[in-house]
Amino acid sequence: FLHPSDFEIEKWMSNAFNMAKEALECGEVPVGCLLVYNNMVLGKGRNEVNETKNATRHAEMVALDQVLDWCSDRGMDPKVVCRSTVLYVTVEPCITCAAALRLLHVPLVVYGCKNERFGGCGSVLDVASGDLPHTGTSFKCVPGHRAQEAVDMLKTFYKQENPNVTKPKVRKEGIGPAGGSRTTQTEAAPLEDDG
Repeated sequence: FLHPSDFEIEKWMSNAFNMAKEALECGEVPVGCLLVYNNMVLGKGRNEVNETKNATRHAEMVALDQVLDWCSDRGMDPKVVCRSTVLYVTVEPCITCAAALRLLHVPLVVYGCKNERFGGCGSVLDVASGDLPHTGTSFKCVPGHRAQEAVDMLKTFYKQENPNVTKPKVRKEGIGPAGGSRTTQTEAAPLEDDG
């Protein structure tokens, strides 16, 4: 089993936080990560959801794609390589990303803060656990590394205007859903006074 030293964890997490800062500067949710194999970064990513208009381009998926390319270029089996790879990420992976890590047999995930809305490493669903038979390999999580820094970056993102959020559609007065008519509050008949 992989046991990175405190020095290695700090070094790689520092790089992951740099990726998260880059994401924030690009108007993305500030999540950054690295996939490290034998002390080499095979994949690094930051969220690219807004930039690509693709909700699946989380930092982990961007980095995993790079690992798959690296393996393909060398004729190596990604599952064999991933068994000796550690993910360092600023925020707990979501359920989908955790499932991808599990299917590729990544044994260890070191992350910053919990993801209370979408977390796949225990906050919402524990995809990392051994309770999911026939779905890849369970993995160990080491949470809490520079967690407050990760939370602060997320707060910074959510305080700002997000130009990529779709604007709600404004309906014309008197027109209901699917073109049907509707009565507005000002047109409603007054209540009878029983008194």
